[in-house]
Amino acid sequence: MTQVPGMETSAISVLKRAVELDQSSRFQESLVCYQEGIQLLMDVLKAVKDDSKKVHYRQKIKSYMDRAEQIKVHVNQLKEEGKYHEQIRIADDATGYSYEVLFRPYVTEGLTEVWVEDPYIRHIHQGDNSSQQASALSELKQSLQSQDVCLDLQYSTFHDREIRFDNGWIIKIGRGLDYFKKPKGRFSIGYCDYDLRQCQETTVDIFHSKHTKTL
Repeated sequence: MTQVPGMETSAISVLKRAVELDQSSRFQESLVCYQEGIQLLMDVLKAVKDDSKKVHYRQKIKSYMDRAEQIKVHVNQLKEEGKYHEQIRIADDATGYSYEVLFRPYVTEGLTEVWVEDPYIRHIHQGDNSSQQASALSELKQSLQSQDVCLDLQYSTFHDREIRFDNGWIIKIGRGLDYFKKPKGRFSIGYCDYDLRQCQETTVDIFHSKHTKTL
């Protein structure tokens, strides 16, 4: 029982974020948070012994599950009609917009390919990001080969900035992948943890298309 308060606090925090995203019409992100929060509440439900509390948690879980299902239906309808569009505005100096935060809601089961097109890598700190990514991708490619998984890297002169997932999601970032500000030093907050890195002002547009290009 000693773990229940902490589990409940975590569930409340995640579900509060889900509601905020829901109210901002950031439906795909809110759906992920609802699912995570519901799972946390279910863990709390299993841990509590008081019957009245069990009834309370079951009601909460049902309420959030109903809302999550409504969002799922709404998003699927927009995707089917080709009308899905969501925009995220990142303010100057904002934090909390790491790649994981932006892209995780769109990495779904069955995803096999991602195309990243971003030709504008100019500044030194952007180059550092690019070289680190290239090195990591090269290492990942070799590692994946041992598991019979192919990672295909291609370079072109295409001048658009977009990220396409073969599950239909398309993400366009005004500044491309390098929307982060240069860190003040190697030991400054945010140098390694991109959730803490300050951002340049930009917009992120998210679309969905049933027809995605193939390599």
